[in-house]
Amino acid sequence: MTAVEEVKAMIDKARKAQAVYCVRFDQDDVDNTVKLATRAIFENAEELAKMAVEETQMGVYEDKVSKNRNKSKGVWYDLKNKKSMGILSINEQNGLIEIAKPIGVVAGVVPMTNPIVTPMSKIAFALKTKNAIIISPHPKAKRCSTKAVKYIMEAIRGMEVPDGMVQIIEEPTLEMTQALMAYCDVTVATGGMPMVKSAYSSGKPSFGVGAGNVQVILDRNIEYPLAAGKIVTGRSFDNGIICSGEQSVIYPQEAHDEIMEAFRADRGYVATREEREKVLDAIFEDGHTARDVVGQSAQYIAKKAGIRLPEGTRVIVIESNGSFGSGDPVSKEKMCPVLGAFPYQYFDQAIEIAQANLSFEGNGHTAGLHSNNQANIIKAGTELSVSRLIVNAICATTAGGSIQNGLPVTNTLGCGSWGNNSISENFTYKHLLNITRVAPLQTRMHVPSDEEIWR
Repeated sequence: MTAVEEVKAMIDKARKAQAVYCVRFDQDDVDNTVKLATRAIFENAEELAKMAVEETQMGVYEDKVSKNRNKSKGVWYDLKNKKSMGILSINEQNGLIEIAKPIGVVAGVVPMTNPIVTPMSKIAFALKTKNAIIISPHPKAKRCSTKAVKYIMEAIRGMEVPDGMVQIIEEPTLEMTQALMAYCDVTVATGGMPMVKSAYSSGKPSFGVGAGNVQVILDRNIEYPLAAGKIVTGRSFDNGIICSGEQSVIYPQEAHDEIMEAFRADRGYVATREEREKVLDAIFEDGHTARDVVGQSAQYIAKKAGIRLPEGTRVIVIESNGSFGSGDPVSKEKMCPVLGAFPYQYFDQAIEIAQANLSFEGNGHTAGLHSNNQANIIKAGTELSVSRLIVNAICATTAGGSIQNGLPVTNTLGCGSWGNNSISENFTYKHLLNITRVAPLQTRMHVPSDEEIWR
């Protein structure tokens, strides 16, 4: 059987399973199924984290355990008690009725950097909306992704979910992934830009993500040690492979010494000018992040660069060369615990630096701001071309959704037209629904005259 034939057989199996699932499962059944699916990852968080680190050779075990637990319970909390089928709403004024319907078979493309929680969230969103789903894992993370999906399949078996509603390509190839995207009904692609572009060119509707390069502004009159601690935590989380992780800090010039000392106090190492160039040479090759540093520790980066770090260092801080955007490579995304640092003289300049860095790489994704000034918070939200602005929090762990910030919990973060994406919000279950709108004419409603309309 060829790769295309194998994929077609999986899709045929998925369609048959979905037809049964749609008839047999009501809202309570669906919600109980989603609860079991997400809880399967929560309860096996440690084993799956260990497998992911061992197979991909990147990231931090403890952070992956935390991510497995928090994402699984966060996704369930978001989906709990939300209506996702049948009549969603009836407008009492105009009589408009909205009816939810599934799309069909979802192709879930999964990255190497998030091989456990990404398939989990996509499966949860699909099951919530009565869609079947086929996961295509990254070849270098196929074992841990397959294990995660099989835990989910085993967990939902008690609900008598039809065989084929959740599937995974256990031996993924580029040909199989491309075939899956071509023959499914919708693709949700999380990963590098080449894969996202491939999804968009598959001929089927697709949801993709843009590159991350989170710029974090420190306003004046804040507690710098508190902000620095959050930034170090975010930049070092899972050794920097989170797309929503802090990438650069933009700080008031006059507070340079105080802020750098705050980073040092939280196990950040501020590189010298000479060390700066060595680190940049170590982490970039031909203008792109070197593959061998992705998801590696600060100590690994230092060893490759030929510099020495204090024991326990979590993040290497690289100060700018006096420029920003395309004028300084440290303004780019760095998928390892290296943080760029840019001084500003006035708040408008801080926004200018952040926007230049975003325009260079990561437009549309996320920015962060630590501030007590509501006017500056609104100003940054108004002027920066990002889909989410995280305020006074760790970007790496809250941009993908939090119970406390109102953003849906997910692992697929839309970047809008700025990032060549179709959505500028966190991808969630509602994006996997077709909505039929029943629109009767309400003859009793007053139709204004031309004079009234133009008055």
